[in-house]
Amino acid sequence: MSSLLVVRAEVHDPAKRDAFDHWYETEHLGDAHRTFGSIRAWRCWSRTDPLIHHAFYEFSDSDTAYAITESDGIKALIAEFDATWGEAVTRTREVIDRVQSI
Repeated sequence: MSSLLVVRAEVHDPAKRDAFDHWYETEHLGDAHRTFGSIRAWRCWSRTDPLIHHAFYEFSDSDTAYAITESDGIKALIAEFDATWGEAVTRTREVIDRVQSI
């Protein structure tokens, strides 16, 4: 079963949502997908809380997904993210395993 690296971001200033969305669409998602070598990547905005954004990166197994969380590639992406958004956007990361699908 595949595994996902999930990045949950919270945009603290509603006025920055559109700029964040544009940056993620035109730069960050593609950069992260290429850097990670993920099978595929996609992103979503929460309908429950419109300031919550999720990005999903799919990998063939949890070891591969987890290794990304400690890689030089993710460290460079985190540095770029922090330089671009600072405290305006906070985020968490987790690796999850798909255990069942029907």
